[in-house]
Amino acid sequence: MEIQLLGCVEARTRSGGDKLPLPHGTKLLLAALAWTPGAFVADETLIERVWQERRPQHPRDALYIQATRLRKALRADGQCAEGVELTRKRGGYVLAIDEHGVDTARFRTLVRRAQQEARAGESDTAVGLYSQALELWRGEPLSDVRTPWAESTRVTLRREHREALIASAELYLRAGRHEECLPQLHWLAEMHPFDEKVTGLLMLALHRGGRQADALHCYQVLRLRMVDLLGCEPGPELRSLHERILARDPRLRPRLAGAYAASA
Repeated sequence: MEIQLLGCVEARTRSGGDKLPLPHGTKLLLAALAWTPGAFVADETLIERVWQERRPQHPRDALYIQATRLRKALRADGQCAEGVELTRKRGGYVLAIDEHGVDTARFRTLVRRAQQEARAGESDTAVGLYSQALELWRGEPLSDVRTPWAESTRVTLRREHREALIASAELYLRAGRHEECLPQLHWLAEMHPFDEKVTGLLMLALHRGGRQADALHCYQVLRLRMVDLLGCEPGPELRSLHERILARDPRLRPRLAGAYAASA
């Protein structure tokens, strides 16, 4: 069984990839449990996640009904579906599943391994692990679940996604593979128009690709946006990078690994 949270909430069989039909309330409960696979989640926590705004009159009874529906959905021919089972513990529930069967857990494991490889100087291996982690994303996390808990979870996951994209781009830049990270840096700059670190990495990648004018234009766009909307100038690190690009500082060349990417 594979559970997807990085996109629409789905549960699929590993053998055939068949999507399990899940009513909306059951899908909410699955997401609330799969967020911490294999861990005990108290009734009150689940009720808060599923019905934070509009609690049913008898929330524990409603929770029991949804848990029963979910358990039935996860079973095939009366047997536990591919190693996943919803079990009742005193005061709560546990979704017993290998953590790698949930895409958010798999994403985090791959990111941790990538960070370890990067610290060990294994940049190519780290880049590959980041790529595997980022490929798990299928769109907006929990995109078909609209509750306050789901929104706060989306905020957390968006931040982790951004950090993984930035770390991956930095490794590409250090390896001299600036063209390969340009698409994700352009996307990041569009999604985070006031992020000076993202803009700096994009400027560096463009500069290294021989596109000095485009790199300088990125700075001017950010600067005008900040002055007009925030009433402030970019920070000293980005201003320094802008000046070094203007001066065609040879230390920004790929073979020296990019001071801004290392220090940003």
